[in-house]
Order: sequence, then C-alpha cells, then structure tokens
Amino acid sequence: MDDELLKVVSSLNRERAAYALATVVETHGSASAKPSSKALIDAAGRVLVGWVGGGCAESAACKAALECLGTGEATIIDIDLSDEVLGAGMPCGGHMRVFVDPVLPRPQLWLMGHGRIAEALCTLADALGFDVIVVDGAATWQRYVAARRLITDDLDYSQLAPLSQDFVVIASQHKGDHESMERALASEARYIALIASRKRSRLVLRYLRENGVDPDNLARVVAPAGLDLGGRTPEEIALSVVSQMVMVRRGGSGADKRETSDLTGENVHPVRLRSA
Repeated sequence: MDDELLKVVSSLNRERAAYALATVVETHGSASAKPSSKALIDAAGRVLVGWVGGGCAESAACKAALECLGTGEATIIDIDLSDEVLGAGMPCGGHMRVFVDPVLPRPQLWLMGHGRIAEALCTLADALGFDVIVVDGAATWQRYVAARRLITDDLDYSQLAPLSQDFVVIASQHKGDHESMERALASEARYIALIASRKRSRLVLRYLRENGVDPDNLARVVAPAGLDLGGRTPEEIALSVVSQMVMVRRGGSGADKRETSDLTGENVHPVRLRSA
C-alpha cells in the first residue's frame, strides 16, 4: 500500500468506519490496471483513494464492495473488459480478477456494572469479537483485563454513547440500572439488555414506562438478558448473554441445529438431553 492509502485506512479505523479494499489479482489482455493495484471503497460505494482501472472496472468493484460490506464476506470478481453489453460496459479488450475484502469495525459492548457476571461477560465478549467498554466506578484493569476502555467517573452515564451497531448490557445489580437504561434507549444501539431477575426486570421496565419512555422504544430492551441455557453460575449466565449477542450480530435464530430426520430421510424423534 502507498502512503496515501495507508493514511486513509488509518483514519477510517480511528473513526470505526466500514470500508472495503479492492485489489487486482490477475489481468489478461488489455487492462489499464495491473496486478496489486488497489482501491479503497467506503460504505456508500465510493472510491476514496486508489485505482483498479477505469469506469469499466471501478463500477463492478464498487458494486461488489457494497455486497461484501452487507454480508461481511470477501469475494473475488471476474470482470470482462471485452464485452460492452454483457461485461463491464466498455470494450477494453481484456479480463481481470479483483479481490474485494470488507473491513468491518468490531462492534462495541458497553457493559454497565461490576461483579463476576460482568467480568466473565467482558472476557467472553472480547474473545468473540467485541470491543468492551466497562462503565462502573469500581472497575479496575485487574478485573477487566480484556476491556478496551474503562469509564469510572461517569455517575450520570453521560459518556454512554453507543452507535447503531453497538451492544449495551446493564449488569449494575440494581444500582442505577434505570438511569443507564434510559440513556441507552436514547441511542440507536442494536442490542440493549438487562441482567436481572424477572421481577426486577418488570420493575425497571414499569418505572421507565411510567416516566414517559415510549412503549415502542421500551420494547427494544431484552430483559432478562440471555438465551435460556439453564445457567446458574455467573460464567454460565454470561455465556447465555454473549450467545444472544452473537445470535443478534450474525442473524441467527437460536434454534436447535439438529434436523428431525436422519440421513436416510426417515423421520426420527429429536434426542432429549438430560441435565446433570
């Protein structure tokens, strides 16, 4: 990469912006770009810097970049430069292959509170691709070694500022949970959850509803948080919550992946797993 492209990449990473890098990996015949030519394409499908050829290749690369940013998967596209009707739109007389690699920022987990559940959740979330920001006056680096950031001086949660792809989990053990919840609901966070008992969850949601929070907005809250894994220990509860976060992030259903028929196509009864 040249210096200009590296500077733009560095700026996009600081801004936590999504982008795609298109790289020419192969050319045949008449092609204006050469192998290793690169272009940086933003989330709107615009080339920010670099070059992978003229309009005949650029439009195809930008279209592929938008698709890759939507799926999160890289791809290789074949561009026919010799067919102005069925190919890229300009009879250049050659062929090229372009590797398009999306770069998506890690989603942030804003974790309110402290205790063993929060500590385990921090560790698991980091391992599963989340940047963890812990907001709690008692948080220390010794307890949250996997956190990217600790906020220990935010009593009114004014620094709680999740973006649209971020996750918020409130594990404050009844201390300020409704205040932090109200602040989270003022954002466009993708996932907002409360770790609490069913009784406590109902009390918090009722308090917010009675204090003017829109019911449709309140419906965004997952309370109690997590999938029903039957977890009892702090680590098991943290696993149920982070499993739900992964489900939301990846668009999963949380359903059992086993099929109800065997390989011969005959119907079989699902196996019942026994708990210890």
